[in-house]
Order: sequence, then C-alpha cells, then structure tokens
Amino acid sequence: MKLSVTAYGETGTPVVVMHGLFGSGRNWMTAARRLADRHRVFAFDLRNHGTSPHVETMSYPEMADDVRETIESLGVGPVALVGHSMGGKTAMLTALQYPVVVERLVVVDAAPVAYPPAFVEYARAMRNADLSSITRRAEVDAQLADAVPTPGTRAFLLQNLILDADGARWRPNLPVIEAALPAISGWPAVEGRRYDGPTLFIYGGKSDYVQQDHRATIAAYFPHVRYAEVPEAGHWVHAERLDDFLAALTPFLG
Repeated sequence: MKLSVTAYGETGTPVVVMHGLFGSGRNWMTAARRLADRHRVFAFDLRNHGTSPHVETMSYPEMADDVRETIESLGVGPVALVGHSMGGKTAMLTALQYPVVVERLVVVDAAPVAYPPAFVEYARAMRNADLSSITRRAEVDAQLADAVPTPGTRAFLLQNLILDADGARWRPNLPVIEAALPAISGWPAVEGRRYDGPTLFIYGGKSDYVQQDHRATIAAYFPHVRYAEVPEAGHWVHAERLDDFLAALTPFLG
C-alpha cells in the first residue's frame, strides 16, 4: 500500500524517516525540519499508524513492501532510509529485500534480532480506556497511569489520541497492533540476504536494544556497517538528544 507521507525541504538528496511502535511521522518533525536544510525529507506513517490505512495484518515483510511501493510512487529513489525501533526493523528488511530503493541505511536503536514481547500492556491499556465521555487528555492520562507509570511515556502515547467535535478516539489500529506485537518484537527469517550499501547504526548509551553480542548478526546482514553511540540517550534517541543524534547522522547522509 502507499503510505501517508509528510514532506520537508525542496532540494537535496532524498531522506525517508520512519517512526517506531505507537508513533507517526510527526515524531520526526523537528529532526526533519533540521535535515531539510540540505535534504528532501519524507516522513512516513507506517501501516495502522498515523494517517496511513488501517488493515487487518501487520508484518515486517508487508511493511517493507509498503515502504518500497511508497518510495517508488514518490519517484525519488534510491533514498537514505532512516528508521527508529519498529521503523528501524522495517528499514533493515526494506534494504535487504529491495536494495534498489535504498542508497544508504540508518537504523536507530534496533537490531535484526527478536526481543522479548513488549508494550502489550500499553496497547491493552489504550484499547480498554473508556473514551465515551472524555473532554480532556488529562482524563485519559489518568486511566493509563497504572499500566504506564512513566509520565513521558504516557505523553508519547497520548499523541495518538484524537479529541475533536466527534469525541475522543485513538488514531492507530490498536486491535491489529496488539495482535501483531509478537511479530513486531521478532525478526523475520531472511537468512542468506545482505545489504551492501553504507549502513549506520545509531544507538542510545542508556538503551539495551543494540548490544555487543548483536554485532556479529548485524555484520552478517550489513557488512559495511558502522556504529555511533549517543551516550546520554535511551531508546528514543532522536527525541531525547536531538543535537547529538544529528551530529552522528548528518555526516553519514553526506
């Protein structure tokens, strides 16, 4: 499917940025505006997120095919493909399966490995929230507090809440996302494939998503890999330490 796209910048080489689970292209707005001084930046909403279509299935092969189709429809490829977390796994698989559309690859705090299933409680709490008489975001925030104790995480999730004249509702396709979480936490079987383009893994020093013992697996898929650590960042590297993140990313984009 063709994904929803927000474009920034008029000239320069094309850069596609992709969000993580429960995110949207809007999460990249500040970084994209900074990058737009030198690049044409396209922020994608992945399926079942943001304003992209809601569908009944959600696997990495499907998402990679969505990305390929959308890049081809824009007529801007090959691109520098940048993805965070779930978007990073989608970017990796896109590069492995459709290298013709990926000029270079940037993976932000993710590795081509299976992680323990996470965020199930978040999805369930969002889906079970009573939105029938909501007039303020604070009312939903209070409902999420037990399952999502960290205020910053709740604020991130609440970016997905639409509150308008028609009432309150969630923008993502929560039932499908919740059902797909085991696959999203995992990594598809793509043994024997490799991407030979320039590749950069940027990771947070306070995150454990990219570990030393992942590097042999990463190198098998991406032999021209290099790494950049942002020491003071956790998992949401580009949100927590934007200047440090851009200092690592910008030279690689050229």
